Formats: sequence, C-alpha cells, structure tokens
Amino acid sequence: MIKVLGFCRASFYYHHQLDEQDECLKEQILKVLRANPAYGHRRIALALGIKPYKRMARRRKRSDLGRKSAPFANLVKNNQPVKPNLVYVSDFTCLRFQGRNLYLSTFMDLFTREVVGWSISVRHTKELVLNAFLDALKNNGFQIPKVIHSDQGAEYNCKQYVKFLTYLGIQISMSKKKSPWENSYQESFYANFKTDLGLEFDRFNSLGELIEAVHQTINYYNKARIHTSLKMPPEEYKRLYDQKVVEFS
Repeated sequence: MIKVLGFCRASFYYHHQLDEQDECLKEQILKVLRANPAYGHRRIALALGIKPYKRMARRRKRSDLGRKSAPFANLVKNNQPVKPNLVYVSDFTCLRFQGRNLYLSTFMDLFTREVVGWSISVRHTKELVLNAFLDALKNNGFQIPKVIHSDQGAEYNCKQYVKFLTYLGIQISMSKKKSPWENSYQESFYANFKTDLGLEFDRFNSLGELIEAVHQTINYYNKARIHTSLKMPPEEYKRLYDQKVVEFS
C-alpha cells in the first residue's frame, strides 16, 4: 500500500510516530486545561515541563488625579527579597457587580508571590487596605515585613496608613506617579485573577457568592496555579524554601 501511494517507508513511519506524539501531547494539554481552564500557553508549557518563550509585558498607565508626589522612593526597583516576609506589595482592583463597584485589596509576599492578605469592600478607602494588611499579619503569625510597596493612591498615601506602618517599623515604598509597571507584580496578578474568577461577575446570584468565589480563586492561585516566574504555585515555592532552611540549619 505504501508503494502504491508513492510514499517512502521510512517517511511513513516517521510521520506516524509524529502523529502519535502529537495526539499524546494534545491529551496532556487537555488534561492540564481541564484542571486549570484559565491557563495560557506559558503555564501549560510549565505544567508539561516545557520551557516557554518569554513575552514582553504590556504596560498600562492609570490616570493621575493631580496630587503631589508622595515622599517615598521605590525601594523594590531592581531589588528582590531573599526570603519570605521581607517585602510585601499591595494594590486594589474594582469588580463590577450588579450595577455597583466592589473593591478588592490584596497584599502579596514578593518572594513567594503568595497573596498573604486580602479584603473586599464597596468603597476604596484606607480601611480597605488596612484590613487587607491586618489579614496578612494574622495569616503570617504577625510577622512584620521590612518593606511594603504600593502605588501612590490616596488610600496608601493617607496619614493613618503611613502612621500605622511607620509605628510598626515598616519602610514604605511607592511607585512613581503614572508608573503602574513599577508595581507590575500586582498588576499581573489582578489580570490573571479576573480571568480565573470569570469576567462575567453578574453570573453570581448574590454578593456572598461572589465573595466566596474570590476566596476560592485566591486559594487556587496560592495553592495550585503555576506562577510563571516561580515555575510552580506560590505555596509550593514557600514549602520548598522552608524545607531547604530546615536542611541547612
């Protein structure tokens, strides 16, 4: 039959093997997507042990409301913490639900990329970010970070927030005005978070359902979602770090 069709026997078997490999890879990809529907090509590649290519990040700018620049420098630019609970980064985002805005504030450990604290409210106020920070302290056994980085939003630049962090001995770090890429860790998190949560928030029947979904999505991010910088979920990265500390102590 191969001769009749005019194919080379070696070529036929080579392409047959490729077809089998492609089918196997397809099944592996579908398995990853069934468990992680929002994964893009980079996380799929990491889940399969394939090195993905790098893509330049897109930069988004926010509007500046004309406030004076805060007197805090960017302390995390070109610097990376060497262990957990040294540097937190924070921001908040808007979730549109049933005709009104909800605001989610998060604090992320820059070393593990784990969301260590969060809070949700109908208003973006200093209480929103302070409650998220208190949640982070509670979840980490009240270990106080050395530095907290954010943008120059009024919620972070207000007297009460600055005074509270200063009282705890925390150094305040802020991005330059109109420079959201200087807090790209949180910008990237929220972009992926909303995709994982599902962009149609009105599908939830109640505010309670939405908040529960937010909780589950953050839990999924921390425990199961592969972080492309870490090549594994944040909690797994922290667990391996803690394991190494014990081994070398």
